[in-house]
Amino acid sequence: MLPPTLVRRFALVPLVVVIAACLVALTPLVALASLASALVRRWTGHGHRSRPLRVAWLALTWSVGEMAALTVLLCLWIVSGFGGRLDTEPYRARHYAVMERFLNQIYRAAERACGLDVEVAGPPDEAPADDRPVIVLSRHAGPGDSLLVVHHLLTVCGRQPRVVMKATLQLDPSLDIVANRVPNAFLRRRRPGPQSAAGMGSRAGSRAGGRNQSEQIRQIRRLAAGLGGRDALLLFPEGGNWTPLRWRRGIERLRRQGQAELARRAAAMPNLLPPRAGGAFAAIGACPSADVIFVAHTGLDKLVSVRDVWQSLRTDVTVHARWWRVPAAEVPRGADHETQVAWLFGWWERLDGWITEESGSAATIGQRSA
Repeated sequence: MLPPTLVRRFALVPLVVVIAACLVALTPLVALASLASALVRRWTGHGHRSRPLRVAWLALTWSVGEMAALTVLLCLWIVSGFGGRLDTEPYRARHYAVMERFLNQIYRAAERACGLDVEVAGPPDEAPADDRPVIVLSRHAGPGDSLLVVHHLLTVCGRQPRVVMKATLQLDPSLDIVANRVPNAFLRRRRPGPQSAAGMGSRAGSRAGGRNQSEQIRQIRRLAAGLGGRDALLLFPEGGNWTPLRWRRGIERLRRQGQAELARRAAAMPNLLPPRAGGAFAAIGACPSADVIFVAHTGLDKLVSVRDVWQSLRTDVTVHARWWRVPAAEVPRGADHETQVAWLFGWWERLDGWITEESGSAATIGQRSA
């Protein structure tokens, strides 16, 4: 359970201020260390940058950017009549501008500090009707991939993204404030109670899980139904970042549900978790005019553990992404559930094939979990 909104704001915002102040105080030391590291690399020809310095610069940029964003958000709340006009279109556009500026700052810092290079093929706005809303279904793998997709939608596509995300992300103060002022959906996952965990009260646990899923579907439909011409709804049908354990659990879940054929198809996609069609088609059905965009990427997907991320900081990071756009008329909105699931799995197999080809070889579970 998340703390109440006021508790989050009054506890976490001051914490961000303290952290940012400490990091700013250390800026001269970090700058000197970066200069010394650059000189050593130049004299010795050593090609690796300092991982601690990369982390320090990113943390400093994030904290300062978050401080600036929180200040601007406070000013917007005041000038809007202490929140009275925050739900109007002009103030919504200003909040998206705050998001874009913050993500641009983080993106540029990652380019300089980590050598981040993002190459995107198949721009989503290549279709003639650029004023048509879009529903973006993206794979979810690696740290920060959702930020990169949102950044691309804001800066390259000129879209106002609506994101379906986990409720725990509201523990980040600036995201908590800005994401609750523009249309987004925060999904809460209810854990089974003590009786369900002990094997008792399974019917009650099933009913609670069903109610929770119904509430999630309702939120997604509400978000999609209000899409305008330059809006984009971003969902991650896998439900979480790829890990070997989640991959195996996803296949087992399909088998327990009696979906042997889908389990077989999921087992043949080692790069992706099996997609969940409920949320995706709730959004697709709620906005009949929306095109559907599928997004695959490589470069971050092998960063499963903290150790993986730490090791990756020794070299530059290159991300390759591919976007496919499906016109609204080609999306099986009126089809039966089995047809819709098969269509979604078909696209997921296409994404998996592209990832395998882009990576140069098919990934195996033993290689990914070693």
